[in-house]
Amino acid sequence: MNRIPFTKMHGCGNDYIYINVSQHSIDDPKAVAIKWSDRHKGIGSDGLVLIDKSPVPEADFSMRIFNADGSEAMMCGNASRCIGKYLFEKGLTTKTDIRLLTLSGIKVLSLHIKDNIVERVTVDMGEPAFDVPTQFIASRGLGKGTFVSMGNPHYVIFTENVDQVSETGHSLEYHPAFPQRCNIEFARIEDDGSIRTRVWERGSGVTQACGTGACATAVAAALTGKTGRTSQVVMDGGTLNIEWCESDHSTEGRFFQKNHIYMTGPAEFVFEGEAEL
Repeated sequence: MNRIPFTKMHGCGNDYIYINVSQHSIDDPKAVAIKWSDRHKGIGSDGLVLIDKSPVPEADFSMRIFNADGSEAMMCGNASRCIGKYLFEKGLTTKTDIRLLTLSGIKVLSLHIKDNIVERVTVDMGEPAFDVPTQFIASRGLGKGTFVSMGNPHYVIFTENVDQVSETGHSLEYHPAFPQRCNIEFARIEDDGSIRTRVWERGSGVTQACGTGACATAVAAALTGKTGRTSQVVMDGGTLNIEWCESDHSTEGRFFQKNHIYMTGPAEFVFEGEAEL
């Protein structure tokens, strides 16, 4: 019987199972993600995250992420924050700025530490892209929304009825306008200026939070004039602070680059154990 140590963590309720594959290898991560993510017969999670040493000198560590359905994701903002906390608090690094290699490129994790505990993590999520023209999406019968790529695809719909996520999220994920499927966000501007957002995550369904989804929502809100370039995105599991930098500047000794998106939020340990492959 092959049993593997795991750590379960969450960022704003977006929960994943984390494995240090530099110590414990997994030959079939897709199958393991499906098995372990089952909330009735497994550990229960939105997916599986593999942490490893970086194969390239430009990064310190690498991550791969597999959704609950076994599909591999390009990037996850909440998971990347959890990795920062995992690496520092488990003594795998003493760095407070960690370069993490993902399928969407290298992301820089800036740790906010108090008494050797990582309380929050700011992630440089890079620049947003707009790979699919809005006119094309509208021509496919999707109605009014904004497409934003954060290294993975997002379609943001502003509506008073954000709870329709459960009813229509699946059909929109698989809509013909998105040949690689898509993450879907339903968002509403609140009286205090925050953005209430519910997420249908590609490959996982309704999730408590989505870091790249929060970034995409903030960008869509700024593009459509609903907010400025700094937003609080309130999801089912918690709140993320998003800044879409308008110009280069430094804050608290850290450099922020024009047009990059910076996501700040918490990361938490849930429990640890061993599970059979």
